[in-house]
Amino acid sequence: MAEVTGTPFDSARFREVLGHFATGVTIVTAMEGDEPVGFTCQAFSSLSLDPPLVALAPGKNSTSWPRIAAAGSFCVNILSEDQEALSRDFAVSGGDKFTGVGWHPAANGAPVLDGALAWVECEFELAHDAGDHELVIGRVREMGVSRGRPLVYYRGGFGRFEP
Repeated sequence: MAEVTGTPFDSARFREVLGHFATGVTIVTAMEGDEPVGFTCQAFSSLSLDPPLVALAPGKNSTSWPRIAAAGSFCVNILSEDQEALSRDFAVSGGDKFTGVGWHPAANGAPVLDGALAWVECEFELAHDAGDHELVIGRVREMGVSRGRPLVYYRGGFGRFEP
């Protein structure tokens, strides 16, 4: 068991405390041959303006991430407030997550999901081991925005942002 400041580490407390940090929700997509692949990812952020980089952290148990990494390029779809069900569908392992989902290809071929609040098209730059996740860096090549409000994840549940 890991220790923090000499006391046994409480992973449930860690999850509870960090759950107080509200995050947006994304779906990371790519093409594996002719087949679209994707997964829900809330561990996403901008990293650098020069060069333009983003960071995401897929879990090592993800079955979709290795397929996306092998593609060499991907698209991060930032979800709008009405895409909670889509987020849940892409959070499960296996199955055809794209059945009934509208999308069009980004310049790199990765799916841009219909209704996404914004999208960021990336080339895979590098990955670092990060415990039970990988810390992935993507180089931004293209991006776009639409209208709407973000889907927010806070304290184990989904919510909406009211400006």
